[in-house]
Amino acid sequence: MMNNRHLTRIMPIILMITFVLCAAVQAKSELKLSNGQTVYVPVYSQIFTGDRDRLLYLSLTLSIRNTDPDFPITVVAVNYYDSNGKLVIKFVEKPILLDALASTYYTIKESDKRGGAGPNFIVTWKAERKVTAPVIEAVMISTRGQQGISFTSSGRVIKEKFK
Repeated sequence: MMNNRHLTRIMPIILMITFVLCAAVQAKSELKLSNGQTVYVPVYSQIFTGDRDRLLYLSLTLSIRNTDPDFPITVVAVNYYDSNGKLVIKFVEKPILLDALASTYYTIKESDKRGGAGPNFIVTWKAERKVTAPVIEAVMISTRGQQGISFTSSGRVIKEKFK
């Protein structure tokens, strides 16, 4: 039978081993291989400030980063929709090959108010083989005088396996 003193000595070791094993399982589960996805990216081109009586307009940058160190992906579609779900801009006319570890971006100017307060991007990509899924996120930014605001929004997979 263990006494409290012995248990106090081995408990940190048990906790550390448990933490390492949990981190390893989580890291393995985060490695997502895919041959294509459709990704929804929420963006904010207008936010309310103060007592909601003043709008602050933001510029948007959508970033698509191929995280696979060995293989390219193909960006099939990048579409910008307004708050009502209406297509505003179709950025990709023909598929774009994005080499291993390469990135590309698309922008919406702060002065472009067509998206409304709750627009989004829909990005579709594919690959010849299963690759690590790209990082697709948006950066929103605005400055006024000596103050500025910026934040990011991550894409969410809404369809797996491009066909």
